Amino acid sequence: MSFKGPLISIEDDEDDQYLIARIIEALAIPNELLFFSNGEEALRYLETTSEQPFLILCDINMPIMDGLELRKRINKSDYLRKKSIPFVYLTTAASPELVRIAYDETVQGFHKKAAQYADFQEQIELIIKYWQNCLHPNSEV
Repeated sequence: MSFKGPLISIEDDEDDQYLIARIIEALAIPNELLFFSNGEEALRYLETTSEQPFLILCDINMPIMDGLELRKRINKSDYLRKKSIPFVYLTTAASPELVRIAYDETVQGFHKKAAQYADFQEQIELIIKYWQNCLHPNSEV
């Protein structure tokens, strides 16, 4: 895992992008924050970058390519699978069926976006702290 790599947010809602950016700033997270408004843009970036992203926070319902299809495409790519980028859904779309589908694609987390700013900030902080302290195949042990 790259602690220095960019934090990827795949989110089509500009208000949520703004909130996520403010939260990352308030938490003093030093990683570059990159936004993509759909899965296709994010996939194109992930397939062509040599960087090792720190974490992907992904919405589900987006135009062009949704978050579920993006995860499937990442899993089908040897190059991207070997990067072992933590992939966490952060979405308003939550149902038992969506959670099951997400975990069938080996997602590393599924969070329903909190409605209140303070709760949303706490969610993001907990996700980031978890991955800052978690070992996985690309960790330097």
